[in-house]
Amino acid sequence: MIKDFPGHDTHAPARHGETTGGFDKSPGWLDWYDGPSEPTFRLPAGAVDAHCHVFGPGEDFPFAPERKYTPCDASAAQLFALRDRLGFERNVIVQATCHGADNRALVDALRRSEGRARGVATVRRDVTGEELAELDAAGVRGVRFNFVKRLVDRVPTDSLEEIVAKIAPLGWHVVIYFEAEDLPALYDFFSAIPTDVVVDHMGRPDVTKDVDGPEFGLFLRFMRENPNVWTKVSCPERLSVTGPRALDGEQHAYTDVVPFARRVVEDFPDRVLWGTDWPHPNLKDHMPDDGLLVDYLPRIATTPELQQKLLVDNPQRLYWPEGA
Repeated sequence: MIKDFPGHDTHAPARHGETTGGFDKSPGWLDWYDGPSEPTFRLPAGAVDAHCHVFGPGEDFPFAPERKYTPCDASAAQLFALRDRLGFERNVIVQATCHGADNRALVDALRRSEGRARGVATVRRDVTGEELAELDAAGVRGVRFNFVKRLVDRVPTDSLEEIVAKIAPLGWHVVIYFEAEDLPALYDFFSAIPTDVVVDHMGRPDVTKDVDGPEFGLFLRFMRENPNVWTKVSCPERLSVTGPRALDGEQHAYTDVVPFARRVVEDFPDRVLWGTDWPHPNLKDHMPDDGLLVDYLPRIATTPELQQKLLVDNPQRLYWPEGA
């Protein structure tokens, strides 16, 4: 069962950059950007930040012993403050790998959201029906499997099928995180997943390559051949080589990622999602301004119709199908 920590309803948000509970941040850790700019792009009513996380706070929700990194705290209260500043109405909170399969921080955030957040959990193959029912009642609607080898000890192909059999009756979907170079070997395996599938960050394409080249072409083929596959066109800050630089006196964020994300949005307008990825774990060279990330949106979804689908209709259909 999912057990609460004593007093979890009264803990104060951690200060920015702090890591509590006796944990020390990983060397070189970049803290999330405090005081993001107010976006100039006005989000459509009902917009959803469909990919974000909470970390700890460590004194209430300790990080997993098997974690690959130790972040600064990033609480539910801080996430919801960002939601309101940027103009989103709802969140989809994805279990962070630093918490492993201990979903207590995620569940706490969902309960605090008053119905304005849904969750994607991480579970092990021995998860019980009772535990899944508790997660479902809290607002979890999917499970995530990480295939990025630098973040996990082994890829979870052996457990995915077993877990999918348990979550399918709940109507949940599967979220998969992988890198472009790994798709050829996993293509058939991913194509056989019977539930809806959501790919994180377009499968992390190499944006120095041709958008019309074979590598990204394989990802587009994967989307085209599997109508149950969705993708998040998020995290340009992870994919970009050009970065958030100024061009011709105007701020242009992550220009090299735009053709890839725009292609996916235009080719698959009913199966795309977007999220901030706050608080941006494991970035190495810069920490993005979340307001600037919102202003990136009209460059990849270039019409009000595409923006409505990307930010409102699609996440509503996947995470709030009952309309609540």
